[in-house]
Amino acid sequence: MSDRTPTAAEPLAPRAPATPTPHVDAGDAGYRKDLKSRHVNMIAIGGAIGTGLFLGAGGRMANAGPSLFIAYAVCGLFAFLVVRALGELVLYRPSSGAFVSYAREFMGEKGAYTAGWLYFLNWSTTAIADITAAATYAHFWAMFSSVPQWILALVALTVVLTANLISVKYFGEMEFWFAIVKVAALVAFMLVGIFLIVTQHQVDGHTPGLANITDNGGIFPKGVMPMLLLVQGVVFAYASVELCGVAAGETESPEKIMPKAINSIMWRVGLFYVGSVVLLAMLLPYTVYSGDQSPFVTVFNKLGIPGAAGVMNLVVLTAALSSLNSGLYSTGRILRSMSVSGSAPKFTGVMNRGGVPYGGILLTAGFGVLGVVLNYVMPGEAFELVLNIASIGILGTWGMIMICSLLFWRRSKDGRVTRPGYQLPWAPYTQIVTLAFLVTVVVLMWLDGGVGRTTVACLPLIAAALVGGWFLVRRRVDATAAARRD
Repeated sequence: MSDRTPTAAEPLAPRAPATPTPHVDAGDAGYRKDLKSRHVNMIAIGGAIGTGLFLGAGGRMANAGPSLFIAYAVCGLFAFLVVRALGELVLYRPSSGAFVSYAREFMGEKGAYTAGWLYFLNWSTTAIADITAAATYAHFWAMFSSVPQWILALVALTVVLTANLISVKYFGEMEFWFAIVKVAALVAFMLVGIFLIVTQHQVDGHTPGLANITDNGGIFPKGVMPMLLLVQGVVFAYASVELCGVAAGETESPEKIMPKAINSIMWRVGLFYVGSVVLLAMLLPYTVYSGDQSPFVTVFNKLGIPGAAGVMNLVVLTAALSSLNSGLYSTGRILRSMSVSGSAPKFTGVMNRGGVPYGGILLTAGFGVLGVVLNYVMPGEAFELVLNIASIGILGTWGMIMICSLLFWRRSKDGRVTRPGYQLPWAPYTQIVTLAFLVTVVVLMWLDGGVGRTTVACLPLIAAALVGGWFLVRRRVDATAAARRD
């Protein structure tokens, strides 16, 4: 073998391209893989069926009429594209930090910081909406009608918080049964609704059928614009669809479980959201519904079946508690991923013996306590106010997911990462169209005026808070990154 050194005229042989080092998120350590296939499938269902349908549909139906089903269908399509994009990232690298972890990999710590705190804005305000909804539902029963709304909100928060702190297995079981109750109730309602339409059984003096739509102004009784202006509230109805991506980090064999769970969201949206709204419009004129009561409870009340309305009210109360349960779970995991990188308070990264990041859960619950105060000060307006603020967090979170997906696609074209077999179709156009839709929703919020315009006007304040917060934590983030490299 020659030991001759190559000359300038004899270039070195080309080296084989280096294999990219897989990204490792320190926030994924310490979790237990206790979520089973049935848990994840029901978490996906529960994420697609929440307070936005059970409580919010009544007021929206009153404002826009039967055209509400179009808003649910359009928003549901984009919600599916978002969760499908997240599913591709999950199969590339499962992480309990979910999109925060992917933002860290593809956008750096600033991206992870922004994604995480926007998600926290979403769920901290959604927690307020959920306990407000739970208190509103409880007032349906005479035994609770004299109890102040803020007390009922506090009880709801305390019960769900206690259960969430035990272990992920208890969370999974609770969410499994919550989802079972919601699905069973919607199936029962749809079967009853179809029976009433087929038999022409009157409901509060109205004969079910298309006449309840055509004789009351048609699909757009107030025009197209009211339906468009409701889109930001309808987006809130799908706020939990990304939850299954967070749960993947505590799931055995996510590559087998996640595609099935995510793909099923599409038909569930079509069946439960669009189907339910169409039935509601055919059973009673849209003017009968109101934002003060779940539309499902309204139907059973008008039917006069003893106890039926009470049972349905218990179901919608379950939906609110389920959403609160999911919010505490997911923000706890997201905040821990941020904490270990230095962009969230250190205590939010602390875990208990059950592998639960209780610090982050308690921080979110703390904002829920602010919701209790809000229910004391302005019980009649609490739900709509926080719903609009939560919508900003949702839009920001979905936007960050699609940006991460777009950057992931670009890296795959450069050969730096390999896309899994389960992919978001029609990339990168899907991401671009979805991002354009999210921007359109913000514009619609501004055009809606009132609370929506006030919320959009707060965007500079939210941006300023994020920038100010970054300057407070950036040194800790840099020090944490340097220590990890060493």
